[in-house]
Amino acid sequence: MVILFVLAGLAAFAVLAGMQWYMWRRLVRDTTARPGFVRRAGAVIFVVGPLLMFAGVASERAGAPFWLQKVLTWPGFMWMALSIYLVLALLVGELVRPLFLRLLLRRRPKLTPTEDPGSGEGRYVEGAEGAEGVEAAGASERTDPATPSRRLFVSRIVGGTAAAVAVGTVGYGTYGVLRGPRVKRVTVPLAKLPRGAHGFRIAVVSDIHLGPILGRGFTQRVVDTINGTQPDLIAVVGDLVDGSVEDLGPAAAPLAQLRARHGTYFVTGNHEYFSGAAQWVDHVRELGLRPLENARTELPGFDLAGVDDVAGESEGHGPDFAKALGDRDRSRASVLLAHQPVVIHDAVKHGVDLQLSGHTHGGQLWPGNLIADLANPTLAGLERYGDTQLYVTRGAGAWGPPVRVGAPSDVTVVELASRQA
Repeated sequence: MVILFVLAGLAAFAVLAGMQWYMWRRLVRDTTARPGFVRRAGAVIFVVGPLLMFAGVASERAGAPFWLQKVLTWPGFMWMALSIYLVLALLVGELVRPLFLRLLLRRRPKLTPTEDPGSGEGRYVEGAEGAEGVEAAGASERTDPATPSRRLFVSRIVGGTAAAVAVGTVGYGTYGVLRGPRVKRVTVPLAKLPRGAHGFRIAVVSDIHLGPILGRGFTQRVVDTINGTQPDLIAVVGDLVDGSVEDLGPAAAPLAQLRARHGTYFVTGNHEYFSGAAQWVDHVRELGLRPLENARTELPGFDLAGVDDVAGESEGHGPDFAKALGDRDRSRASVLLAHQPVVIHDAVKHGVDLQLSGHTHGGQLWPGNLIADLANPTLAGLERYGDTQLYVTRGAGAWGPPVRVGAPSDVTVVELASRQA
């Protein structure tokens, strides 16, 4: 097992190193005419960037001083996102580069190279065709160092465009996170829901990921968004934080402002177990949220249950469906809060009508959605599994880079509908 872990780590390092070298080559070496300050500065950037990325992740996981986490995570995580889209844009550029070169060669005058007996260098004479014309172009460019070659010109165009696209994509994705989540609404009919509970609205929020990047101001925007929907109940379905209560208690303070007629409920996510789940369960209770630790409560018209996240199994606090749902009256409708969608099959076995989950972020960074879709039964949205429906929110925040591309953040208002209404 240790050997496999080491080999996987070495493979990941090799891939990352290859990505950085590729970006340096296309963006720095191929766009500069000769070695000099620009190449040296570019080399520094493509060495320091990934080092900051590793340092940012390590500082957060190791519980480094909070001020140091803030210093390292912003540039480190932003480099992570920028690297992804630089590589993708440059790969697209590989397809465009030959077309640009052919276009430039086609538009140049047709010249014939002749030999200058005195210098041994080629010069241009009209009438050159095909490979001879290309050879002549290269000879001419070598005789005039002040004129960048066509290949250099194309490299600058492709590299500059790729950099602009990557920076624009990451910039827009960052704005989408920092401005706060948008409200999404979905209606879910439940066969057992009585007419009196028709229209009951649950505000579902997940994956806020408070930490060294997303702090108190972001929490306030999320709280204001939720309260603006005027829900009957609020469900916080895990991954609230990335850090300790000591560091993030002030950032979580606005959660005390959450208002709903039937209260606010909380279940743990996997990141709570990286951050000290027990202390956060106690802290959110102090803020007015009610943790559902493998527990259930009866509400008008349906049962609301919650299970601990599967990441808690290593600490003896994993999901216990028998405890949360085993002795309930199955003639009543039931709604389950569970951070990860993967427990849907346990929910089906226990007769749950609706499971509300998060965890996936909808993939967060395209094309990460392709990987996330393979790892989860549902990536985002509403799907049915037998008699059980599963709704997965894309979440309000972001882990790692505060960037979302192709997976906008949301707070979802789930409106329960009675088929008797």
